[in-house]
Amino acid sequence: IEIMAALRAPKTGCPWDIEQDFSTIAPYTIEEAYEVADAIARGDLDDLRDELGDLLLQVVYHAQMAEEAGEFAFPDVVQAITTKMIRRHPHVFGDEKARNAGMAKGMWEEIKAEEKAEKRSARLARGLDPEDNGKGFL
Repeated sequence: IEIMAALRAPKTGCPWDIEQDFSTIAPYTIEEAYEVADAIARGDLDDLRDELGDLLLQVVYHAQMAEEAGEFAFPDVVQAITTKMIRRHPHVFGDEKARNAGMAKGMWEEIKAEEKAEKRSARLARGLDPEDNGKGFL
């Protein structure tokens, strides 16, 4: 995280890193995700380690740009995924019971669908296109 902040520092950072934005970095993020999948498909755990690092770099990059914009920082990303995992696993962190993987997956999908409906309603309330799903961002 500190390295990315240094790379993007306006006076002392790397000119290429400084001029990037969300849309210019997005293709690299997708490419790194495919490279992770490829390492998994090949069963190459050494390569997987490296590719996961590259993918994590992309997450750090996006979080740094968001922090610079005053929106959120890397710890907020970590908190968001922590909250999501707890919410989507009520059979682990709540009172629900899942007797098997199928039931657990069903709960996950049901909660995910509820979240999607809530996001859609919020977008409608703000007058945004509910079908856009952030595509206009890229």
